[in-house]
Amino acid sequence: MSGKKISLADWQQQLGRPEAASAAVGEDLVYSTNSGRIDKAKPQKAVTQSFADGHARLKRETKGRNGKAVITISGLAESAEKLAEIAALLKKKCGCGGSVKDGVIEIQGDQRELVQQELTKLGYKHKWAGG
Repeated sequence: MSGKKISLADWQQQLGRPEAASAAVGEDLVYSTNSGRIDKAKPQKAVTQSFADGHARLKRETKGRNGKAVITISGLAESAEKLAEIAALLKKKCGCGGSVKDGVIEIQGDQRELVQQELTKLGYKHKWAGG
């Protein structure tokens, strides 16, 4: 046996098992001296599901918001990027804040008429849900 030290991957390659070497290195590898930091691919966010009748649901909510009204829009079958674009457009038209959380667009304030008009202009069918 020689006094030279070799890595486990090199040793496994010498034994003729390259698949074992790549399996040992590949999955939990965080940093490589050849290429630097190795980031795992982030999974794409799933497309939101729409309701069976094809209508988006508009709801006025105050629960958990200290009595402040928020209009929530759910059931738009779009990608996360498209939902963010729609939310940005609605926020600009209404002159208020809002966000997209788990496929649901939230628009701050009681902007029922404006939200309804803009969704109609964008070509979405909608229904009012709740009280």
